[in-house]
Amino acid sequence: MDTVRRAARPSRRNVLRAGGGAALAAVAGTAVTGCGAGTDDGVAADGTVTVEMWHGQADTAKKALEGLVADFERAHPKIRVKLGGGVLADVMLQKVTAALAAGSYPDIAYIFGSDLARVARSPQVVDLTDTVGSGPVPWKSYWAASRDAVTLNGRVRAAPAVLDSLAVVCNRKLFREAGLPLPKAGWTWQDFVSAARTLTESGRGRFGTGWPGTGDEDTVWRLWPMIWDLGGDVVDSGGKGIGFADSGARALQVVAELARDESVYVDPKPGSEQMYQVFQSGRMGMVVTGPWQLPDIETAGIDHHVAPLPSFSGRPVTISGPDTWTVFDNGEARSKAARTFLAWLARPEQDVRWDIEAGSLPLSRRTEALPAWQDKVARTEGLNVFTTALETARVRPVHPAYPEVSQALGQAIVAVLLGRSSPKNALRACADEANAALLIPR
Repeated sequence: MDTVRRAARPSRRNVLRAGGGAALAAVAGTAVTGCGAGTDDGVAADGTVTVEMWHGQADTAKKALEGLVADFERAHPKIRVKLGGGVLADVMLQKVTAALAAGSYPDIAYIFGSDLARVARSPQVVDLTDTVGSGPVPWKSYWAASRDAVTLNGRVRAAPAVLDSLAVVCNRKLFREAGLPLPKAGWTWQDFVSAARTLTESGRGRFGTGWPGTGDEDTVWRLWPMIWDLGGDVVDSGGKGIGFADSGARALQVVAELARDESVYVDPKPGSEQMYQVFQSGRMGMVVTGPWQLPDIETAGIDHHVAPLPSFSGRPVTISGPDTWTVFDNGEARSKAARTFLAWLARPEQDVRWDIEAGSLPLSRRTEALPAWQDKVARTEGLNVFTTALETARVRPVHPAYPEVSQALGQAIVAVLLGRSSPKNALRACADEANAALLIPR
């Protein structure tokens, strides 16, 4: 559902990329020959199999993955995992698309969850249903969000790579100065709007909250929990139209109220870095974000409190945006080795290392129960709120038209944020564009 980090790290939220989907569609139905290595089947004379992995990670996450790979290779001397790709996760779709077209693709690639439906149309994507259905993968104890994000038409088309959720991080100092109680479970979106209004001090450059204003996936995914809470869905039950014609307009009303009160900082640049900088400088009362932002908030010295997302109904609801490890077919030996590595990586004892070092939430309840994760929770203010939210988290549908639906909704949100349109009119324009996309045969 794809999250945002500072520029030195790969973006965890998928910025919609023009042209990638069309190019992939042209590749998807084509029988492609060739291997990731381009010249052989990856099997050495002594039987050692080399797996090529385009990981998309940087800095801390890359170092964590390198450590895990080293341990895997020591335990599996006949499998080597070659880390590469040369690009961060933000542009992995374009690179994989070009690689599929050229017939020279990796064995494993880091694919954003919102891109999976389109990538999975390629006949080169390996079905992992049997891999997760047996052996060491704790599939049944995975959070529903972890399973749903990689399942398409009843088949598992990838392995979950990272997991997150959304909650609200509050600046305790600003709440105290404004005379506001810190929010807790059960608060409403009207409470959120009211708190943002009270926290705003335009003369001092203070904002109640912030919202990404580029119209990309980072802008959009914050609205889906509101839509779901109001009974809507991304796609209607018939699959031919949006499922949020009414609930979307109501959700956009919250955005309109924040804009009207001038209590929302609208970040004009992709990645939301300016929004986070405003919060970390002590000039924003609340920010809707994920657990990946907690280290930066702690480094900035912000005394913070984490609350679950507000709702309209009083029921807990949030969104999770799992990204994936997608496997591509470069022959039986390499596919088997890739599946072996990902099954090993998914075990709780490896998953917990990846979660702690790279900034993911546990993929499964078995990982969550481990002492190492519990110790991490005890040492990290508010982390437990994000993990608890996984119990009721939902994910965006694995649907090939999702990028077009998201783009249309993103434009609607920006129009309302900037006061260019009413929620009703913005949603009507969104519906026209998104419904047209959903009618295209896939």
